[in-house]
Amino acid sequence: MARRGRKAHLEDSSPKRRVNYRQLKNPFPPMDVFSSDEIASMHDAALRALEELGMRVLLPEARKIFIAGGARADGDMIYIGREMVEAALASAPKSILARAGARDRDVLLELGSLVFQPGAGAPHATDLTRGRRPGTARDFKELVQLTHHYDVLQMMPPLIEPQDVPTHLRHYFTMRAQLELSDKLPFVFSRGTPQVRESFEMLRDFRGLSDADFHAAPHCYTIINTNSPRTLDIPMAHGVIDFARAGQVSIITPFTLMGAMAPITVAGAVTLSHAEALAAITLGQLARPGAPICYGTFTSNVDMRSGAPAFGTPTHFQASLAAGQLARMIGLPWRSAAGSAANINDVQAANENQFGLWGCLMAGAAVVIHSAGWLEGGLTVSYEKLICDVEILNMVAELCAGAQAGAAEIGFDALQEVQPQGHFFAAAQTMARYNTEFYEPVVHDYANFGTWTERGAEDASARATRVWQDILAADQRPRVDGTRLEALKDYIARRTDAGGAAPES
Repeated sequence: MARRGRKAHLEDSSPKRRVNYRQLKNPFPPMDVFSSDEIASMHDAALRALEELGMRVLLPEARKIFIAGGARADGDMIYIGREMVEAALASAPKSILARAGARDRDVLLELGSLVFQPGAGAPHATDLTRGRRPGTARDFKELVQLTHHYDVLQMMPPLIEPQDVPTHLRHYFTMRAQLELSDKLPFVFSRGTPQVRESFEMLRDFRGLSDADFHAAPHCYTIINTNSPRTLDIPMAHGVIDFARAGQVSIITPFTLMGAMAPITVAGAVTLSHAEALAAITLGQLARPGAPICYGTFTSNVDMRSGAPAFGTPTHFQASLAAGQLARMIGLPWRSAAGSAANINDVQAANENQFGLWGCLMAGAAVVIHSAGWLEGGLTVSYEKLICDVEILNMVAELCAGAQAGAAEIGFDALQEVQPQGHFFAAAQTMARYNTEFYEPVVHDYANFGTWTERGAEDASARATRVWQDILAADQRPRVDGTRLEALKDYIARRTDAGGAAPES
């Protein structure tokens, strides 16, 4: 948040706390919810489902790839042998270094790493000044800038849908916004080969890469959602194939809700999700062995009274733990999710997001999406909630940095210096460290009631509004090559004049 006045200037000129939030390692030991035998049974049941029940695959090209790899077909149903899945898991890389626009923002995807993304894919945006609204181009750009501002959000997600941009031109807008306003790892929508191909071309040229260099390392990623139960649709199948062949990252993420499109039990829902993920991973490895691909899950329950999705529940937590056990068994980097079903940025929203987040952390997720800003079960991204949730992610990042206990930290000299019943405010150790020892909050207010009242008695959401407004007013952007930016604009203008590229369905 921007600071003002003489005192702020003095504070800004003082030493700053330096903690690397860009490359994090999960410091928490993984927690199990099922025994190893139960996890093995779930894995075996998933393989049996692919062999005996099959996966409905709507894209003819994908069916041909499966058949060439040894699968059996009956119409659009594909039956995948477990030996095919085992071969795919053997060829999939266990560690992926994804290249961002700046080398110090590269993202390492492997078990033990920890990467956060804010909420993604929402049709609406909301904030306290403008209210809830369909997502717009302005919202998309602003949320890219807010995501870029915080180092603890290491990947750029799809955020919201800019509904005032036509679908046949939307990939131009979203790619330009990401490249112009951030140097973090960008996201590419999988909405058919033409849009994906053009997105790759824009990114390749903006980064100054040859075709060979672009295909040699991942420079972007996508998210592939299966249609549960047991269906892989046309755009998603295209996405798996296109990204695999181009050497770019696919995060395979079935979205299963217990009691709705998945069995009502944690074990049953996670088994279905696992089977669907294995099917898509197998397709990617058949398209290009060794293609960078992540295992992903997003399993929670529905409210059985209304049918509405619920997040941050005990079963959501348990499903994350089970998915973590399966991910460790197959050895792939994996993505999980937090999130909230609350309608506004209130205590329910905070509780649900944090409980879901801790499920991901205890499960050992390498990528945690929807970790900031997500409301209404994914229908809305809230500016204020994004800021409030970043506070928690920053605190988690502080825990990732660990604590030190050397001689300087133990500080025997400070113990000698301060007499019984004295205080440590003026001790030499305190004076040397008071500006850098403790985490400085983004939006939390530690003032007492009287001081807080004198300042206007603002709650966290009101303070968060001022934070995001100050970030956008500062309009800090990464340096970009002017020639490449103009070339990108020219490419978009030419392709727009040619009619763009319609999404495939």
